[in-house]
Amino acid sequence: QVQVVESGGGLVQAGGSLRLSCAASGGTFGRYSMGWFRQAPGKEREFVAAISWSGGSTYYADSVKGRFTISRENAKNTVYLQMNSLNAEDTAVYYCAADRAFIPPRMGFEYDYWGQGTQVTVSS
Repeated sequence: QVQVVESGGGLVQAGGSLRLSCAASGGTFGRYSMGWFRQAPGKEREFVAAISWSGGSTYYADSVKGRFTISRENAKNTVYLQMNSLNAEDTAVYYCAADRAFIPPRMGFEYDYWGQGTQVTVSS
């Protein structure tokens, strides 16, 4: 059983940056694809970014491409989401998820393990 815990959320002004972290435990971290999802009030959960086991492959939603960067440090069992040029549309609860798939899924239902989420609020 893998546990993941997100941190790093908060309130930031439009145009600002935040870095989210997701610490994993209970499994072989380097054998899990990791994904970030978000859910804004009144909206469905959506894919944000994903990264492969080694970190060699990354995937992004079109809405965040060029502004967000996903990375991982397997030695620290941690995945990160660097978010730059934030805008009000990025306001959401951000969730970290883990899955054993070699190719990181983009669909939330494919992920086996989820964190509790961290709130990101961007003020305009």
